[in-house]
Amino acid sequence: MLNGLDEFLAPRLKALDVRVQRGEVLASNIANADTPNYKARDFDFAQALRGAVAERKDIGLMRTSPRHLSQPHSGSLPLDLGYRVPVQASIDGNTVEMDTELAQFSDNALRMQADITFMSARLRSLQIAITGQ
Repeated sequence: MLNGLDEFLAPRLKALDVRVQRGEVLASNIANADTPNYKARDFDFAQALRGAVAERKDIGLMRTSPRHLSQPHSGSLPLDLGYRVPVQASIDGNTVEMDTELAQFSDNALRMQADITFMSARLRSLQIAITGQ
């Protein structure tokens, strides 16, 4: 049953993992907006999500006792970070453009909220199916 539940929720959970990591990258860009020679970073969300979905979790740690706990998920996905090309770079070499970064951060946050809403609706429909209402 839990394997079926994992498969039921897996796409949205993977999307949330990737969105959280993109939010961290964008927040880092915003935090370093005044750092000389800082280069804004980002990654392709669709490509990162494809990589996360294709990632298999079949390999686990070998345990000497069945009572040992499994290793928790690290939450870190391998990302192909690239540099954002600025429309107009600043004189100090910083490539962070606040308007672009804030727009990307807001878009990412909005899509994260949508993923949470979709996952909540899936859980609600599963709860309704279980209770037979």
